[in-house]
Amino acid sequence: MNNRRFYIVDVFAERKYAGNQLAVFRDTEGLSDQEMLEITREIDYSETTFIMSEEMKNNGFDVRIFTPKEEVPFAGHPTLGTAAIIQSEIIGRAVKKVHLNLQVGQIPVSFSYPPKEDTIVWMTQIPPEFSQIFAVDRVSEVLSLDPSDIDFRFPIQEVSTGLPFIIVPVISLEAVQNALIHKESYFKLIATTRAKALLVFCPETVEKDNHLHVRVFTDYYGMPEDPATGSANGCLAGYLVNHSFFGPGSIDIRVEQGYEMGRPSLLYLKAEKKNSSRITVRVGGKVVQVARGEFI
Repeated sequence: MNNRRFYIVDVFAERKYAGNQLAVFRDTEGLSDQEMLEITREIDYSETTFIMSEEMKNNGFDVRIFTPKEEVPFAGHPTLGTAAIIQSEIIGRAVKKVHLNLQVGQIPVSFSYPPKEDTIVWMTQIPPEFSQIFAVDRVSEVLSLDPSDIDFRFPIQEVSTGLPFIIVPVISLEAVQNALIHKESYFKLIATTRAKALLVFCPETVEKDNHLHVRVFTDYYGMPEDPATGSANGCLAGYLVNHSFFGPGSIDIRVEQGYEMGRPSLLYLKAEKKNSSRITVRVGGKVVQVARGEFI
């Protein structure tokens, strides 16, 4: 295998080496699936991305996303981070938009133009799909919480904007912080679901300017917890609008994540319900390149 150029970026970070780190490899069309999986396991981030070719196809760049366990059709921080690398390192100039061709479909990522300091990079996810609703007792056991910690006003529901998550509303910051995965119950639950990860949230926050505090549990993918999860928060955005969590119509909010891991992150969510059914979801955050090198 030839040496491969790669980049490390922080996504959704308010400061360097916070947020969610991502390794992005370029010009990887010659790599086999197994080689990409082995590289991902050696890097050992939650996801690693591979830009298959530096030539556009269907007005976008072919990109594949791997966790240490398997390839996934979509993930949020890899989409934003990879688009930023494509803009700066492959296109080589500021552009308004980059399209990524992923397994889930083509995802547009937009940039401020002209570029500004502390700019937020935005992606538009596919419309959310809502599926099964779960019994409170079943999920509270998975999270080692008391059923009274769950916010009964809203359902525990499986939602997908390309990668499904189980969205769990709880009543307090203390409940979110006390959540702890009960392994046996967790793996029993996900054996019956498309979603393999859980997002737990509440409207009480650490930072006063934020609107929600979130944790995302991802044991199935090889890491117990994710510090910043664009795909899960995209599902959350759709959920919030669909269930009028902040009132009917739309949301424009800031979400904090990763505090329990010492990697505070900030995600921006916009969503709107149109024509009483279709929900549009946008997820944004900062992307900072912190390193580059060659993989030998």
